[in-house]
Amino acid sequence: MHSDSPLTELKGVGPALAERLEKLGLYRVDDLLFLLPLRYEDRTQLVRIGALQAGTRCLITGEVLLAETVFRGRRNMLVRIGDGSGQITLRFFHFSRQQQAQFQTGVHVVCFGEVRRGQSGYEMIHPEYRVTRENQNAVTSDSLTPVYPATEGVQQGRLRSLTDQALQRMHSLPPEELLPAELTKRLGMPSLADAISYLHRPPPDADTRQLVSGTHPCQQRLAFEELLAHYLSLRNLRALAATEDAIALTDGNEDVSAFIADLPFKLTGAQERVVSDILSDLAEPHPMMRLIQGDVGSGKTVVAAIACIKAIAGGVQAAIMAPTEILAEQHWRSFSDWFRPLGIEPVWLSGSQRVGSRRESLAAISGGNAKLVVGTHALFQEGVDFHRLGLVVIDEQHRFGVHQRMALRDKGISAEGHPHQLVMTATPIPRTLAMAAYADLDTSVIDELPPGRRPVSTVAVPEVRRAEVVERVRSACASGQQAYWVCPLIEESDVLDYQAAEASYQMLAKALPDLRIGLVHGRMRPAEKERGMKAFKDGLIQLLVATTVIEVGVDVPNASLMIIENAERMGLSQLHQLRGRVGRGVAQSHCVLLYKAPLGQVAKQRLAVLRDTNDGFVVAQRDLELRGPGELLGTKQTGLPDYRIANLVRDAELMPQVQITAAALQKNSAERATAIVRRWLGGASRYGKV
Repeated sequence: MHSDSPLTELKGVGPALAERLEKLGLYRVDDLLFLLPLRYEDRTQLVRIGALQAGTRCLITGEVLLAETVFRGRRNMLVRIGDGSGQITLRFFHFSRQQQAQFQTGVHVVCFGEVRRGQSGYEMIHPEYRVTRENQNAVTSDSLTPVYPATEGVQQGRLRSLTDQALQRMHSLPPEELLPAELTKRLGMPSLADAISYLHRPPPDADTRQLVSGTHPCQQRLAFEELLAHYLSLRNLRALAATEDAIALTDGNEDVSAFIADLPFKLTGAQERVVSDILSDLAEPHPMMRLIQGDVGSGKTVVAAIACIKAIAGGVQAAIMAPTEILAEQHWRSFSDWFRPLGIEPVWLSGSQRVGSRRESLAAISGGNAKLVVGTHALFQEGVDFHRLGLVVIDEQHRFGVHQRMALRDKGISAEGHPHQLVMTATPIPRTLAMAAYADLDTSVIDELPPGRRPVSTVAVPEVRRAEVVERVRSACASGQQAYWVCPLIEESDVLDYQAAEASYQMLAKALPDLRIGLVHGRMRPAEKERGMKAFKDGLIQLLVATTVIEVGVDVPNASLMIIENAERMGLSQLHQLRGRVGRGVAQSHCVLLYKAPLGQVAKQRLAVLRDTNDGFVVAQRDLELRGPGELLGTKQTGLPDYRIANLVRDAELMPQVQITAAALQKNSAERATAIVRRWLGGASRYGKV
């Protein structure tokens, strides 16, 4: 196969078309082979006009009986055709004089389009058509017609023509079979060339239900190899890290033991197990690359603090990066409370910092006085120079992506080696997805909540029963408990977010005049937010009205009731995070999901999941099924490429075999492994050279 042949080698592809094709991710001839159709149309047989049904897409032929241009709000060209069994109208809104001249009475045409009900019977709007001679047989296709992903300026006919050329080239020089023969035989996989040919030009008797669902053996053959390529590329990153140097942090065991002993609570067994994993990694002369998964409230932050103490005791700097200022601020407060008694003052760095404060932080970081640095994306921007960065901690890993993680890691590369990396997520990743997405990391799971934590009881209530919910808040607060009332960000607008919270605050203040009510939202100054949250934590406020800024970071054991407005507009993971703000004390906690009827099917399913389970891994699995892996892992935000053919939800069952195959290839056939990565991801790793 001419894998590196440019598209301009194909007939009809000049510089302008090549540029448009790049928008579809097409750069080489081979890329066309992996641009699979979105769906298929059946043009293998003619349908009699008298047998047409509304809503179907089909191929018809007939004689022009009447053609006229009419003005009904806008200019229309109406062409009436018949075949003896019935008649149908072809309707065009955009047409030229040349097209008008084509539709002379008595002319025969072949059309393909969707049949709709019109005012005077069936019609097709803007069908594809071809004028034919009388008695000329209409040419039907010998395979289902593919419909490809489109981009402006590239018609379906052009894409079919180009894929025809690419397929001809492939048939003259078939692709090398890179998967082990015994594997393809055991799994009943077709050859790569056969799978590609079938998917681009399926025969008329193809099982279209399988093709639409993505479960056809030919699709699974390609999905397997694509998953394998991505997995191998991530394992290559892992193997590369194993050859790199890092500062072995062997000192500080006494400091760690003293810190743990002084904590006002006992670590859970799961926390102790994960701490042991981390301390073992840090003592190695190669960089740690570990992911910690833990549900809301499982205690990941204190585990990260122990890792930082170990690093600082070893004479290196530690940096903690969070995706939002709210979460980063919370970490800065928590770490300050823990570390100041030890004589360590955490340094803050964010994009919104005042110039003078930022200058002081940068000087402390570069001079080495900052032993622990906490911040946002600002940590890996230009102008930030660490003195001796030895440990990088990244929270909510899925919101960053690999590129950004590597950018912060690169800040610590020195003659002594690479910094250790610890990444954390409170969005539990289903095991099969973690295999595919985090194959470059070792994984530890904190699968145990602190003692005494009881599951939060969750109910969904229509907003017409708002008065009952308000009364429930009154009752909870009267009994000495505290409550949250959360208003979501309905649109991407701070103003709307602010107004929603303000409106709820005014409504509740009027309905509950005897309660001490506070308000916290994203447009407040950090000091104002801090005062509001502290007042709630100290019990000075009974009911906190807030936007989703409280999704992370606020720990108030006395808060036992969570009301979430417009719950139907929010994702499962976010709802689960918000619910995790209650249930941290001894009292039974409750979460009320207020929704606006009628509910859509997906919203119904989301709310049902939260009613049925408190298990973050179950919630994550359902979120994955409902939203797809891109949003769960953050690839949509970070710009990582999507899989072209594989689907991490649909094809999850392939992952165990992908892992086994990858290990065998890396051990016995490294050249084949490299070729698979190159075929699917190009010359470099999926994530670039790191």
